[in-house]
Amino acid sequence: MAHITELSLRAMLGRGKGLPNPFPLSVGDKLTPAAADFLKQRNIGLVRPRQDDRDRVRDLTIHPLIPVGVSGRHVHLSAEHITALFGAGHKLRPLRELSQKGQYATQETVTIVGPKGKIPDVRILGPSRGTTQVEISRTDGYRIGVNPLVRLSGDIQGTHGITLVSHTGSIIEIKEGLIVARNHVHFSPEDAKLLHVAQGDRLKLQTQSERPLIFADVIARISSHYSLEFHIDTDEANAAHLDTGHTVRLIGINGKMKDSVEGELS
Repeated sequence: MAHITELSLRAMLGRGKGLPNPFPLSVGDKLTPAAADFLKQRNIGLVRPRQDDRDRVRDLTIHPLIPVGVSGRHVHLSAEHITALFGAGHKLRPLRELSQKGQYATQETVTIVGPKGKIPDVRILGPSRGTTQVEISRTDGYRIGVNPLVRLSGDIQGTHGITLVSHTGSIIEIKEGLIVARNHVHFSPEDAKLLHVAQGDRLKLQTQSERPLIFADVIARISSHYSLEFHIDTDEANAAHLDTGHTVRLIGINGKMKDSVEGELS
């Protein structure tokens, strides 16, 4: 069991060893928030130890803790817009895998241009989607002069448009698709069954951080392609003092507090 700090990571670099990508964690390892940020800034992912299925079932049932995944600004492109920005026949080039199966960050980036400014080097996520979608935080919106609606990913009808520019200078203007992503939890069918959660349920999640708060209306999304994770943007993470890899506690479903929580509050 190791306590991994930013200082220890810098020491590894100083010894000329470099840092493995992804960075492996063993059972019991503790990664400080500063160390997590240090790895994230260098686009280094994490590999967490696999847990025995029986242990995982027991842990989720007794302690319903859900891992946090903090999403920075990013872009999903349709095949048509990949061609428009990067040329005919261009294929997105994977940079690193993401926590959700089959999804990956790509080497390609674009600049987001709004009425009052621009944000360069915004990462594109793959694979391509049927419709282009741009996800930013509200703070990003202030920076570039837009006020995006809060929507679940994929629900873009009636949302604002935005301009995207590639490194080659190619430009596209989407008519809709700019959103602040609504927070949600990804469940596999197995995890949803263990936690008695159904598609679309409204969840109450309590943070375990130094700034405790409750996320009161989090949407449950269930798919065999999903891994258990609570997705929030950087504004929410900063407000709650959360980082990727932290956990939140499931304390209520559809307005009803879980029995264990009611006992604590009574």
